[in-house]
Amino acid sequence: MNPSQLDTATDALRRRLPFEPEIMVVLGSGLGALAEAVEDPVSIPFGALPGFPAAGVQGHSGRWVAGHLEGRRVLIQAGRFHLYEGHPPTMVVAPVRMGARLGARSLLLTNAAGGIDRGFEPGTLMLIEDHLNWMGRNPLVGEAFPGEPRFPDMTAAYDPALRTLALEVADELGIPLAQGVYAGVLGPTYETPAEIRMLRTLGADAVGMSTVPEVIAANAAGLRVVAISLVTNHAAGVTGAPLSHDEVIAAGAAAAEPFGRLVRALIAQEARAGAK
Repeated sequence: MNPSQLDTATDALRRRLPFEPEIMVVLGSGLGALAEAVEDPVSIPFGALPGFPAAGVQGHSGRWVAGHLEGRRVLIQAGRFHLYEGHPPTMVVAPVRMGARLGARSLLLTNAAGGIDRGFEPGTLMLIEDHLNWMGRNPLVGEAFPGEPRFPDMTAAYDPALRTLALEVADELGIPLAQGVYAGVLGPTYETPAEIRMLRTLGADAVGMSTVPEVIAANAAGLRVVAISLVTNHAAGVTGAPLSHDEVIAAGAAAAEPFGRLVRALIAQEARAGAK
């Protein structure tokens, strides 16, 4: 999706929204229940906007939901596009760029991930401190989009103030929140045990097939980023058990209540983190 096509899609979405959003939220596999809690929702399917396909992954409803949550104006992206579906990187990150153009100042990302850290049991929530990009792709390759720097700094890709706030909120709620490094891989196969050993050696604590392109684009667009992984399974070779997408969906459903409370509280108190 080139800059002109992005402008067209953004204008189409703007006309459907009841307000300028403050916060954008991306919900990953099995984590879509939070969209149902939005008050006075306006729902727009991905495919209703020019240039956008429908979502194609189980557990992703494939729509934007705009409304109020915890008194804040939110734009929720329920589902996402993935590189492994064959989408170009510019399509994968188009919703994030649109959120920034529509006025959002912060981006809260969620995903389902495999636990590389042997102490991360299914159901663990992990605040992402940093990431490893093993996707072989960068969404900023090619034509520079207006308003985006050619070489954005990624030193603090995950906003330190928002990360501190997330830890404080989790502590206040009594919800355990681990911290760690997320490895983004292309997929769609799950990793081999040897690949997991490699990623562990490199410092990764969890692994998944999303998020990294969105974080890169969000930083280029000037959005503040905070991201939380739901560990849905042990990564390959940790226990020897086979992996399946069904367990990802099941773990998302099981963790919906504490995850939802954490995200809602973080949305409510996002302003406490101050300006970037």
